[in-house]
Formats: sequence, structure tokens, C-alpha cells
Amino acid sequence: MAQILSQDEIDALLTTVSAGEETEEKAEGLVESKSIVAYDFKHPNRVSKDQIRTLENVHDNFGGHLGSVMSGIFRAVVDIELMSVDQITYSEFIMSLVSPSCSYTFTMAPMEGKCILDFNPALTFGFVERMFGGTGKAIETERELTGIERAVMVRIANRVMQELSKAWKRINVVNIESTGFETNPQFIQIVPPGETVIVITFQVKMLSSSGILTICYPFVTLEPIAAKLSGQSWIDATTKTISTIDRDINVDNLSRVTATVSSRLGDLEISIRDFLNVRIGDVIALDKQVRESITVLVEGCPKFLARPGLCGKKRGFEILETL
Repeated sequence: MAQILSQDEIDALLTTVSAGEETEEKAEGLVESKSIVAYDFKHPNRVSKDQIRTLENVHDNFGGHLGSVMSGIFRAVVDIELMSVDQITYSEFIMSLVSPSCSYTFTMAPMEGKCILDFNPALTFGFVERMFGGTGKAIETERELTGIERAVMVRIANRVMQELSKAWKRINVVNIESTGFETNPQFIQIVPPGETVIVITFQVKMLSSSGILTICYPFVTLEPIAAKLSGQSWIDATTKTISTIDRDINVDNLSRVTATVSSRLGDLEISIRDFLNVRIGDVIALDKQVRESITVLVEGCPKFLARPGLCGKKRGFEILETL
């Protein structure tokens, strides 16, 4: 026999159904509100997030050291801040550069391929103006560099590459050399337009001017050392570098310390009576034979065994072994 529901039970069921519909509507709203990121299967991300973080660490340290170097060169505070590390296509990178530009190509031996170092025009003319004794104010102009201005920028670019080579030592020892200069980015073809490149962007601030410094690495250049760009490799390299630096500091500090080195030809025990009777011309026999080794003392402590002899016209000894 079917059970008849009371009015209270019917109201409770209706309330439950209404609550369930509201929950479903909220869930659908949450799904619709989630942001959807487009993924280009033709140009997949070839560098992982872990490798990107390692590149950020390398170039963040590079920016700090380069800022100190530039402050000394320009006699002004130069602040270099890492803005972004992106992986895009080479054509997109070229389209982002200003023309005329101040772009240098360089190699990173033993890795193959070429990379690009680009100075934004505002940064370029700010550097040039400061090098000639000005306040470093950027010049609002669109023109190519003169011969004298190019000579100034070559010196600055070479110093940037020198510091960049030092920054890469923690990951892999590279020899960075400049290979060319170009003012029109469209003429720089280091990889095909669709090839993936890693673009490092810095913001450089000096006095009243600021500009953008950009470094472009083709993925094919970094691919041989991709395994070394992991976070663990960076930590191991940092620990090793710190240990090496501490050792070099200690060696440098100890190398400046002076120590007294002396040699002991032999020993002899005599009485006070015999000692008081010693006169000029007397011969005192020691406890060692002529061919026996002697003891070398450093600050009074025995350290080596040696053989006595002559070094030119001076008396000396040859170290035989360590005590």
C-alpha cells in the first residue's frame, strides 16, 4: 500500500530540489568563469617552467653584477632590473625591436648558433650622452649611430658580454665573442622565423633616463645544455661556486702571511764547562753525518726533511719529504 506524505514532508522535498538546482547553477557558473588559455600546437613551449626559473636566476645575478660595473663606468648609479623571460618565435622577437636599433650578434662557444644583444635607442643615446660628459638624458631622435657613437657602444657591448660570460659559468663555461653589428633588425637572420627563442628583457635606469636591454637566445643554442638548466643543477652549481669562492679567499689571505723558515743541521749536548771553554777555531761535531737529511722548521715547528747544499753562491737546501 502506497504511503501518503504529509504536507511537511512535501515542503521538505520541494526545498531539497530547489537547493539542488541552485547548486548545479553555481557549479555551471564556476566552470564558465574559469579562464581558458589558448595553446598553439604549432609552436609548443620547448622550455619548461623549471628551466625558465633557472634562466631567471642566472640573468637576475647578471643584472646585479652588470649594474655595479656600469655604475663604475658611468660614474652614476645604474639600476638594472630583470623584467621578463619569455619564449616566443623569432619573427615575433624581430617585430618587437625598434628600427633603427643598436643590435649585436654574438656566439657562445662551445655551443653553436648566434645570439642577439639589443640596446633600445633611448638606452643607447643615454649611454652615449653620459660617456661624453652629459647627464645621461635620453635624446628623442630616430637616427643611426655615427662612427664615434658606434665606437663608444662597442666598448659597452663588449663589457656586457664579458659579464654575461661570467654569469653563465655556474651553468656552463662559455666563451662569448661579438660577431657583428646591425641597425636594422630585419637584416638579422640567426634562425628561421618560426624557430623558438628565449628573450630576456631588462629595464636599465640611469639618472634621468631609462631604456630596455634585450638578450635573445635561440632554443637550438641552449638545447645542448638544457639538462643543466634544472633547478637542482642551479643549486649544486651555486653551492660549488660558494665553496670555491671561500677557498680562493682563504688562499689569498694566507698567501700574504709571512713565516720564518729555518733549517737545523744537527744537535749536540755539551757541558757548561766545555761551553765556557769554546774558543775561535774549535771544531764541534754534531750528531748527524754529512749525507744525512736535515730538519726544516717553519715558525719553529718541524715541517720538512731536506738535503743541504748550494744554490748559486748561496747556501740552501732541497726539500725531500714532508714530516
